[in-house]
Amino acid sequence: LHAGFFLSNQALSVGVFGPGNIGATLLDQIAHEALRLKEDFGVDIRIRAIANTTHMLLSEGGIDLENWRVHFKNEAVPIEVVTMVKHVSASYFPHAVLIDCTSSAALPNHYVGWIERGIHIITPNKKAGTAPYPEYEKLMAASRRFGKHFLYETTVGAGLPVVGTLKDLIQTGDRVRSVEGIVSGTLAYLFSLYDGTVPFSTLVRGAKEMGYTEPDPRDDLSGMDVARKIVILAREMGYKVEVSDIEVTSLVPKELQEVPVSEFLERMELMDETLLSLYKEADSQGKRLRYVGQVASDGSCHVALTSYDKTHPFASSKGTDNVVAFTTERYSTQPLVIQGPGAGPAVTAGGVFADLLRISAYLGARL
Repeated sequence: LHAGFFLSNQALSVGVFGPGNIGATLLDQIAHEALRLKEDFGVDIRIRAIANTTHMLLSEGGIDLENWRVHFKNEAVPIEVVTMVKHVSASYFPHAVLIDCTSSAALPNHYVGWIERGIHIITPNKKAGTAPYPEYEKLMAASRRFGKHFLYETTVGAGLPVVGTLKDLIQTGDRVRSVEGIVSGTLAYLFSLYDGTVPFSTLVRGAKEMGYTEPDPRDDLSGMDVARKIVILAREMGYKVEVSDIEVTSLVPKELQEVPVSEFLERMELMDETLLSLYKEADSQGKRLRYVGQVASDGSCHVALTSYDKTHPFASSKGTDNVVAFTTERYSTQPLVIQGPGAGPAVTAGGVFADLLRISAYLGARL
């Protein structure tokens, strides 16, 4: 109880699952800004727990973030999720936040229970947002009932304000007619490069070597990652859609969809002829190919390779940029367009950090 005497009402007890690329970058970003946030805005962020799949590091007053890697290596103990959650939600801290930076399918099953314990949740993990609709609705209902935030801005567009913008449009009474976007950094990169001169399979191999694709590039080329992001946006718009409802046009030829990864990588050239003919057809009309997901005005959702006039915002996208266009009652003649890097640890971690500060502001910080 005595610990409470030393805490401001803006002290956040925070636990981070997944100190990999995004999680580690987030911890470093918080380390860099913590003092300024405390001195200038009274935001007191205490990282009291860090956990990977096997070990956890707990601290009473807060882990020394300048040296968290050393502390984790030397002092971490075998993980017990229940113990970590109890520790983070200690009653003498006014607010508790758990940040799930993993791609785990298991952790999101605990979100409702954590919210019921009074814990806010932030995640770039798409599993909860794309779970079967009854599970998703149960999570959202728990968040409302217990007054605890479940923030997931970084599930679509990394650090870009895609989810937040959609929420703002809806909450201020705008009618969203459609949302469409380039929301895969990998596919954005491939189609911004593809001009028919180099086989598409060669570009995929190069992207894989640079770490731009998943270890199995079909995870990107199937369009399912885009479909999951479209489900998150469609549900935000009030549509009760499942991933299985999305009409997805995969880039992977049928005969390569079920084979082992090694065989797929050897036989990727099977994609080349179809994509070259699609490219030539688009190019002859002065158009560019882009892999896009869409929530249409009737709530139907589509994910496919589509051609766009060179003047269209999607056609001029570069590199791994994500581009999302909202057509609404207010933005009817020209859509509201958000564009920027849609992949990478720094921008994704920055988006998670922004969600953490958003919770601070909701709780009364003078940000």
